Order: sequence, then structure tokens, then C-alpha cells
Amino acid sequence: MRTQIGVLLPTRELAMTGCYDLAPVLDFARQAEAAGFDSVWTGDSPLARPRLDPLVVLSAVAAVTTEVTLGTAALTATLRPPVLGAAMVASLDHAAPGRLQLALGSGFPIPDTQREFAACGVPFSERVGRLDETVRLWRRAWQAGGQQGGADAGGQQGGVGAGGRQGGADAGGGAGAPARFEGRYWSVEDLDRLAPPATPGGPPLWLAASDAPGAVERTARLYDGWLPFVPTPEAYAAAWREIQRRAAAHGRPADAIVPGMYATVTVNPDRDRAEAELEEYLQHYYGRPLAVMSTVQAYCYGTAEECAAWLSRYVQAGARHLVVRIGSLDPATQLKTVAEEVCPAV
Repeated sequence: MRTQIGVLLPTRELAMTGCYDLAPVLDFARQAEAAGFDSVWTGDSPLARPRLDPLVVLSAVAAVTTEVTLGTAALTATLRPPVLGAAMVASLDHAAPGRLQLALGSGFPIPDTQREFAACGVPFSERVGRLDETVRLWRRAWQAGGQQGGADAGGQQGGVGAGGRQGGADAGGGAGAPARFEGRYWSVEDLDRLAPPATPGGPPLWLAASDAPGAVERTARLYDGWLPFVPTPEAYAAAWREIQRRAAAHGRPADAIVPGMYATVTVNPDRDRAEAELEEYLQHYYGRPLAVMSTVQAYCYGTAEECAAWLSRYVQAGARHLVVRIGSLDPATQLKTVAEEVCPAV
């Protein structure tokens, strides 16, 4: 599998500076595609870390790009009712057919996120179970959707997407899936009335999570990709080996799961300035210093050569789709450097 490199769109970074204009986000996406990035991604948080809605942003990005893959890193799917979420994602898939993949997260375990869940009427304590059930419901809906449309449905209700899709033994879908879903949290009928996605079976669904044993098992059993932010390549390699072992035990193909990696870099020829810029970024983003955040997430600062060498260690550990977040309040100023000096070296 060829190593792919994507970049995070600056929806949160612009919001932190008081800008909610979509135009600079679209400019960034155009520049990223022209610079040769394989994918562009955007995050999700209406209240805890506010920014523009990712599905709306990606629909606009789809209209101004032609080839680059579009992704969420990560979509907190359970903040939206699952049937509505299935319909929104299916609609977005038509805006960028064959270019959509969604990394889904259950919510960062901090007080701000707990308040965000409460405001959306979702029990925070149930966030993990609700996310996995949402995935199963979505896949059932995308298999059942459009079956009442007859010939005009375009044949979307049958078949399975490429790349080992449908997630494993309990994915909840399959050709000719019934129109009813019965789960722990939701019971839904008439799923066959939903419009189908452009991609048979729906777009790939990744789990954006850590290397904790529960996340490893859930990735191996249910998801099409893994997007962690593991602080060290050694920990990444160990978790990826375990995911592969467990996926095989579940009877999944060897290529069923894409090993991704979410990493933050700040590039500057002056290492001290790079560190200072990253510290400022993290204080604005999380209200926490680099010394704290680097224990749970992956960060690198320094020259382009140093950042490329650091990212390459994750590739050597097994990562095949890097999602790079530029750790700066003005990430557009580093986009060209990352594209021309960091990515080729990786």
C-alpha cells in the first residue's frame, strides 16, 4: 500500500483567531490539492472547540476540488441523530463520489466535551457504545437505502464498497439488508426509504482513537481504518500488530483496515521558534502546554528534515495514511514547506 499524506483544513485554527469565513478554508483546500496532498481533513466540535460543521465544509470543498480525498478527523458522529447522520453522509458522498472517508471519534474525555454532549442531549457515559451502534446503523441504512427506488435507485443497494468494506462480523450490513435496525440505543424502521450513497455500502468508516486495548479491539472488529495520535512510533507499531492479529481472528482480509496516523508538526528552520509557535498553538487549542499534550498526542517541531524523519518513523511502524495537522495559528504559511520539503522526504 502506497503511503498517502493528507493535511488538516484550518477550520479550528481560523475560529481561534475569530474567523468563521469559509473562503480561506476553500483556498487552503485548493492549495493542498495543487501541492499534491492525497487528502484534506476537517474536525468536528460545535461547542467544546467551536468551528464550522465538517460535513458542510466538505461539501463546499468537494465543489472546488476534483481529485483529493475528503475526510473527517474526526467526526463526533453521535452528536447527530443516526438516521439524520446517515442521510447527511450519503448526500455528501454524492457531492464527492469515491472521494469520501470518515474517521469517527467518540469524544475527547475532558470537561468541555462532556458539556458538549450534554448540550446535544447525548449521555457522555454511553458515547463509545453509541458510536459503534451508529456505525452499524449507518451501514444497514446504506445497504437498505434506495431499495424502494427501483431502477432509478442506480443499483446502489447491492454490493459492498472496495477495500474490505463493511467492517467485520458485526458490521450490521450486507447486500439486501433489511430495512429495520434493532439495537441497544435505537430501533429504526423504513431505512429503505433513505437515499443511498454514491459509494455502494457507503464511504469507509475509520475509528479515530488511541492505542488502548478497547480501541484496538473495536478497530479490528468493526472499522475500515484506524486513525490514532499515538505519541511514539514504538507504541504505534505494537498496537498496529495487535489490530492485525485480532482482525485476522475475526476473519477479516489482511487489507481490510487502513493504518492511519494523526500527527501535528510545526516547521521552522529555527527550532526554538518552532517550539514557541507550537506552544502558543496548543495553549489556544487545548489550554494546555506541550509537555502535557505530548504525553497523549503526537507532536514534532523543528526543521523540515527533522519533521520528515519523525514522520518516517511512523511509516516504518506501519502507518500508510498520515494526516498532518500544522501546529500554527496560521497554518497556510507552512503548507508549501510541508508539501515541498516534508512530504517528499517521508
